[in-house]
Amino acid sequence: MTRGDTVWARLYYRNATGEELRSVLTLMGPGGRTVELHCAPAAHDEPGTCETPRVPSSGPPGSATAVAEFVGAGPVEEAPLLLRAGSERAPVARG
Repeated sequence: MTRGDTVWARLYYRNATGEELRSVLTLMGPGGRTVELHCAPAAHDEPGTCETPRVPSSGPPGSATAVAEFVGAGPVEEAPLLLRAGSERAPVARG
C-alpha cells in the first residue's frame, strides 16, 4: 500500500482452522530493503489484520512488493507451509 512517499504491507486473514498458525508478512523494496513482521493469527473465525510499519518509499511508485506466508504450529523447521501469497507490480501504463 502507498500514500504519498510512504509504503507498507497489510494482510487480511481469517483463521477458521481452530489451530495455532504463524504468519510472516514481508515488504520488499528496491535495493534489497526489507521489512518483516511476524503475526500470530488467533484461532477463531473472526477476521483480523496484520500490518508492517509504514516506511519511506525508496523507489518509484509500484517498486515495492509484499509476500505473506502462513505456516502451521510446531518447530519452525518442521512446520508445514500452508499458504504463500504475494503482490504483483502494477502494469506500466502505455499511452
